[in-house]
Amino acid sequence: MAPWPELENAQPDPNKYMEGDTSQQSTTPGKGKDTSQNDSGTPVTKIELLPSYSTVALIEEPTAVEDPWDLPELRDTGIKWSERDTKGKILCVFQGIGKFILLLAFLYFFVCSLDVLSSAFQLVGGKVAGQFFSNNSIMSNPVAGLVIGVLVTVLVQSSSTSSSIIVSMVASSLLTVRAAIPIIMGANIGTSVTNTIVALMQAGDRSEFRRAFAGATVHDFFNWLSVLVLLPLEAATHYLEILTNLVVETFNFKNGEDAPALLKVITDPFTKLIIQLDKKVINQIAMNDEAAKNKSLIKIWCETFTNVTQMNVTVPSPENCTSPSLCWSDGSYTWTIKNVTYKENIAKCQHIFVNSSLPDVAVGIILLLASLLVLCGCLIMIVKLLGSVLRGQVAVVIKKTLNTDFPFPFAWLTGYLAILVGAGMTFIVQSSSVFTSAMTPLIGIGVITIERAYPLTLGSNIGTTTTAILAALASPGNTLKSSLQIALCHFFFNISGILLWYPIPFTRLPIRLAKGLGNISAEYRWFAIFYLIFFFFLTPLAVFGLSLAGWPVLVGVGAPIILVILLVVVLRFLQSRYPRILPRKLQSWDFLPLWMHSLKPWDELIFLLTGCCQTRCCFCCRVCCRACCLLCGCPACCRCSGCCRILEEEQDTPIKAPKAFDNMAMSTEAQDGVPRSQVDGPATEVTSSSTAL
Repeated sequence: MAPWPELENAQPDPNKYMEGDTSQQSTTPGKGKDTSQNDSGTPVTKIELLPSYSTVALIEEPTAVEDPWDLPELRDTGIKWSERDTKGKILCVFQGIGKFILLLAFLYFFVCSLDVLSSAFQLVGGKVAGQFFSNNSIMSNPVAGLVIGVLVTVLVQSSSTSSSIIVSMVASSLLTVRAAIPIIMGANIGTSVTNTIVALMQAGDRSEFRRAFAGATVHDFFNWLSVLVLLPLEAATHYLEILTNLVVETFNFKNGEDAPALLKVITDPFTKLIIQLDKKVINQIAMNDEAAKNKSLIKIWCETFTNVTQMNVTVPSPENCTSPSLCWSDGSYTWTIKNVTYKENIAKCQHIFVNSSLPDVAVGIILLLASLLVLCGCLIMIVKLLGSVLRGQVAVVIKKTLNTDFPFPFAWLTGYLAILVGAGMTFIVQSSSVFTSAMTPLIGIGVITIERAYPLTLGSNIGTTTTAILAALASPGNTLKSSLQIALCHFFFNISGILLWYPIPFTRLPIRLAKGLGNISAEYRWFAIFYLIFFFFLTPLAVFGLSLAGWPVLVGVGAPIILVILLVVVLRFLQSRYPRILPRKLQSWDFLPLWMHSLKPWDELIFLLTGCCQTRCCFCCRVCCRACCLLCGCPACCRCSGCCRILEEEQDTPIKAPKAFDNMAMSTEAQDGVPRSQVDGPATEVTSSSTAL
């Protein structure tokens, strides 16, 4: 319903309200003017305002609801290029070059911190991960193999490391290809935890955190949904095993060169000065080597010399000789000649902890804290630099390039091109974690949409498998077939997942689920940490513990939980789509206690548990608290969280304008060409956009 034309001429004069009330409202609603005479007989035009009609117009006008997923406008607040003098233009050019160099530097340290973070996780949990693999009795259970893959990859923060352990076990006949496929699926899930951790660093701003966390967890949901469909299918038909075996047998693969280490060439000179690990120890623990359990993962000697010589050795009896011709007796001793391997250490490594006497766990914790600190600092600086660079026309060009589809007949090809771009970029950096983690802050600041980030992430999954295939081709002859078949299983698993969850638009469930989780995490930011711990640590550990108890226990506990989850999903679907077919009591979740269908009571509980920190800071401290709120988001355990909550409440407090000036605001906006009803919500009182500071 359009607003009445009389509102355009409205003035904040109370007398006109009085004249309108004393006159007989005999005119039609479409005409607001009535001609009468005053005492002198001169005709006077009176303006009649009909408050009832104007109120109805304000109430019935639909309110434009802002979509939280719309990309923000990155406006240029600086001086325009045309308004700068020669000195200002030169200074602007040097500032741009300096920002670009700083951006590359912070991106370099960001990637290096991810590498050190992986090493830290391996020091803390690498031996535990090896012991997970050493228990071969439960790996015949596909569900147990899946959660082992998740736990090991989360602990070592590298799907490449867990895949190499699996390849070694398959080549040594400790594990069959059929039992290794669920572990590969679990490794695919575990590798997505890195960019989810990176998204937590953007919790300071709700809008940025909503987009960043959704962009990170779209990878999680794709992996979980793919496993949910493909793991039972593989257990029933073994299609991945049959398909990869057919490919390996058909094509006569030969040993080739190793995959080109493009990014490692740049980062290794720096990361090797911090820490170097002997990853063979984890493999030896997985192979049930008892001597390896006491070895340290920290690499001490980087240059060694191995020499094989023939030496005379004593043996208990002539039967232990290498050959009868090389066996002789000298009194009470029997001698023979054997090849003895002698290993000589030549040069030590040059990293920081080479001469340290600290245990592996202590070194891992130190590196974990330091790498997280550097990761957080680099991410904050990258976001700030991108926010200052991506302004004005530069932002428009980048956003159009990344988010615009092809013309109409070929619009569907845009997503598939994005998949190829994601695969190519991941092949260059040789790590899906690095690529998706670098993309997460771009999603947060609004340069890339979730819909465009989804195919890029799928391409990243493909890219990391092609790197594994090249690495498998470089394997020695005895492990070539097994390593290549494992790498192809990983490749076809991701291809199958893409065919399930991408080609048809309504099957792109990961996008909708990630947006829902992003909305929840933006409102209750503690839920993001709960999601991370619950789905990547507690659930896999619980399933692993039940698997140790036996298959009947796992089915007896897991089947009722799965049935309840399916019942909730079906009921939620019916409530949203077909509520009339349900009984009145089941049309909403109000029949349950509030804590069972709402996070608000849990939020209040967490606030109460951390209430000792909710204290007002002095003025001097509040300056620091503002910076803390902007950078880290101030979790409830932080001393500044009270100030953060106070600041948010103050910014959300509107100031109501007096009623006498409502029509003045309407007339001003009508002159500007913007109807008041498009701005205000459906209320009888008009509120100004000012906020209390």
